[in-house]
Amino acid sequence: MTVIRPLDNQVLISADEREEKSKGGIIMPETAKAGPTCSGVVKAVGPGLLLDSGERAPMQLRPGDHVYYGKYNGADIEIDREPYKLVIESDILARDARKGEKA
Repeated sequence: MTVIRPLDNQVLISADEREEKSKGGIIMPETAKAGPTCSGVVKAVGPGLLLDSGERAPMQLRPGDHVYYGKYNGADIEIDREPYKLVIESDILARDARKGEKA
């Protein structure tokens, strides 16, 4: 397995799978499945943004957190044939306290 360590304030996210069918049983095309926000689970975080003082800003997220982010934010990458998203921490919209690890 490849080990990825994000740099600075980057966050590696494993995106949640979306349903292939609607509640009524209609198969949804790819364009209809994608909403304005996406969700996923944080797999790794960087050490924090390097500040002018030489110190690092602490990261607010931890591996295991369930987060929401804009579908156009970040970069799509593939690790060991699995799709991931690499997003700057400030581009993450929210953390779901009911899912994943709690900070």
